[in-house]
Amino acid sequence: MGFWQNIASYFRRETATKSNEASSAARTGATPLFVGVGQTAMNIATVFRCVKLLSESVANLPLQYLKRKDGIFSEVDNARLDYLLNVQPDYAVNAFDFWRQVGQELLLDGNAYIVPVYNPASMELDRLALCERGTVIHDTINDRYDVYDLNNGISGRFAEDEIIHIKGLTMRNSKKGVSVLTYARLTTGIAATGDEETRNRFANGGNVRGIVSNDTSVRGFGEYQDKQLEKTAENLDHRFQGGERIVSLPGQVDFKQISLSSTDMQFLESRKFTVIEICRFFSVPPTFVYADTSNNYKTVEQADIDFLSHTLNPLLRNIEIELRRKLIAPALCHKYKFKFDRRELFACDFNGMMKYGTSLLQIGTTVNEVRRMNNLAPVGGGDTVMVSANLRGINEIGVQPQQQPEVPENKNNDNDDKKE
Repeated sequence: MGFWQNIASYFRRETATKSNEASSAARTGATPLFVGVGQTAMNIATVFRCVKLLSESVANLPLQYLKRKDGIFSEVDNARLDYLLNVQPDYAVNAFDFWRQVGQELLLDGNAYIVPVYNPASMELDRLALCERGTVIHDTINDRYDVYDLNNGISGRFAEDEIIHIKGLTMRNSKKGVSVLTYARLTTGIAATGDEETRNRFANGGNVRGIVSNDTSVRGFGEYQDKQLEKTAENLDHRFQGGERIVSLPGQVDFKQISLSSTDMQFLESRKFTVIEICRFFSVPPTFVYADTSNNYKTVEQADIDFLSHTLNPLLRNIEIELRRKLIAPALCHKYKFKFDRRELFACDFNGMMKYGTSLLQIGTTVNEVRRMNNLAPVGGGDTVMVSANLRGINEIGVQPQQQPEVPENKNNDNDDKKE
């Protein structure tokens, strides 16, 4: 924002009423993380892995502040802004934890609210405060936000252009984000039930369930009555839970099993299916959650490309555009922008980086430019543009090689005559 726009925004802000509604209401679009009794969505291994993968992939990339010059965006030397974006956005919070938390809020809650706090004296950006869940009420009709966040020390009413609002999937209302868990509620519930069933099966050793009955009608004193059958049922249940596999039944008592086995219920297959379903909701290839071990190298390589192109890149663009819209004045948006350095995604792929650098040299990039990308010092003569023809200098193209002077044919003959 510009200087005068910051001043106007600072004095325009009103203190929000500290009502019970503000302190207790959850943010619009939020989804309760509980999917079962005493179990949250993050207790499901696949959900945990997808959220962790996406949020840490965002946090792993450095964020650049770029300026357009001669049609090319280059990084701006702004020490304060670089410190906020890549070192410490807020008090006692490093940049990796900050952007990882932003990704988690975006995936699990559907909305991430960041309040840019400006220094009242210099009107420079002082901190980026990520509001905690349940502390923001978004009025989409009047386009304002009521914030009551005691932990971050932020309270008041903010206009739409004063809040960095990063939204998840928007459906009917483009001003509100919707959590992935809103639509994956049924699938995550099935996965949570499967986890609970697995725990129960291991806890009681796969204990069976059944009905104890008398196979004949009551005919006299020797037949089991109802109370006697109940005692027999309790005895059988206790013995099954104790680990016994084969038990004897007294008299005319009959036991009929009513619980299905794991094979009958296709238990393991259904659990594998829920993993694939959750991956579909988060747009994460199953390979990334260690769910598919039958893939070959080519399939895994294609999964990497699909993940970067269709899952991670839209998430990064969402954050970049919102930062550009809220931290840069509209009149300057054509000159400045924020961008995650996606080259860091391949920081550990040394073979790929070497191929990438070689390809850049073949299309006119200088050696020093490639070395600068890899944080290497420039070398002498490294600013010469090379081409693909044996990597000759571009200034040498079209220059005819110097011809050597011709040796007279009779020179050798004359020498031979003299020797004779």
